[in-house]
Amino acid sequence: MTDPWLVIGLGNPGPRYETTRHNIGQLVSDELTDRRNERFRQHKAGARVAETRLRPGGPRMIVAKLNCFMNVSGAPTAALAKFYSVPTENIIVIHDELDIPYDTIKVKIGGGHGGHNGVRDIARALTTPDFLRVRVGIGRPPGHRDVSDWVLSPFNNEEHKTLGNLVSDAADAVEQLVNDGLIATQQRFHSAT
Repeated sequence: MTDPWLVIGLGNPGPRYETTRHNIGQLVSDELTDRRNERFRQHKAGARVAETRLRPGGPRMIVAKLNCFMNVSGAPTAALAKFYSVPTENIIVIHDELDIPYDTIKVKIGGGHGGHNGVRDIARALTTPDFLRVRVGIGRPPGHRDVSDWVLSPFNNEEHKTLGNLVSDAADAVEQLVNDGLIATQQRFHSAT
């Protein structure tokens, strides 16, 4: 457990996207750093990073929010992994997931990208899909609403009632992955649904 961990909260840059469904990963990154009173600083890899530990003497955790748009998340993720010497199995990507109901967390390692362009680009840049994912359910749009409009729109009033808990749960999932591993984290979060 001496290797560092890299936690990438996916999203899009700028105030226009801050509170949209597609930026849930960055909201979780904020929660992780807020819990430790850490602040993000600019990194040459094209990201804002905060370095912390979950506990004294525990493994180092680099929490990152990329400065690029979601679809080109791969290059800065790979650059950060190289800079901090993080093995692929210690990379955690937090992202929104259309195929999981809102207010649900699922964790996994590897697999397909499920149409998520940020995950696709990271797998391409790392030359493997075998990184950990904290998948935060945002659900599919109602009716025939366009998926792109859905993910780039803010959470609605009903969702806002539980958004804080959802973000906190996703941050808990990241912490448990680092502390206890994938199986224990899946047992906790997958049994809740």
